[in-house]
Amino acid sequence: MSATIEPGLLAFANELAEIAGTIARRYFRKGVAVDDKADRSPVTVADREAEAALRAAIERAYPADGILGEEHGAVRLDARRVWVLDPIDGTKSFISGVPLFGTLIALVEAGEPVLGVIDQPISRERWLGARGHATTLSGAPVRTRSCPTLGAATLYATSPDMFTGAEAQSFARLKSAVKLARFGADCYAYGLLAAGFIDVVVEASLKPYDYLAMVPVIEGAGGRIVDWEGRKLGLGSGGRILACGDPTLLPSAHALLAGGS
Repeated sequence: MSATIEPGLLAFANELAEIAGTIARRYFRKGVAVDDKADRSPVTVADREAEAALRAAIERAYPADGILGEEHGAVRLDARRVWVLDPIDGTKSFISGVPLFGTLIALVEAGEPVLGVIDQPISRERWLGARGHATTLSGAPVRTRSCPTLGAATLYATSPDMFTGAEAQSFARLKSAVKLARFGADCYAYGLLAAGFIDVVVEASLKPYDYLAMVPVIEGAGGRIVDWEGRKLGLGSGGRILACGDPTLLPSAHALLAGGS
């Protein structure tokens, strides 16, 4: 495995983000119809059209690569490289007119997330992280901030409703230990962490297309992102995610979550 992502893949990831962003902007705040999927989560024509366009572009450029997407399933998951796509992460925000959703694009190579994009097409902010490269926000390098204690930390989660049973108790312990807890930013919170504005993101019940793009973005900015057991994230992770901008927060945050394992 090469030490650094090749420039052509970085350029292609940016092209993919432009494709999805153009489609999202076309439909945002236009009153699109909303369908309910089997799990009762919402989906729109914007989600489906954006992912279809991303998949078509990948098939043209890298036909041997695998693809896993939220809306249109998986092909060639046994390939060495797999693109993992969430065309609109935060569809509930999208259909509510809240510009905190984003397109997530990850490239997994030999099981390791090596490239990630968080793109907010309304504000036109784009985080790009890749193996061997510093994370950038709209082309400028960004870093997580120093925050050595949870008592000084700002924590984000998409919603408190994503935690149930013992997980809710674990989250409550962590929430009570931080200085400030906020909700509702979807993938945008991970970008804020990478840019040094918040300190912890904790979530549960995520799918690979919800979290894999975050790994190169956060790690390339100096942070850490693992599951609740402290393990590296991959296609088979369970979906309970802990991200810390300052790596020194990780042991204390993990200890508070561990009771819900």
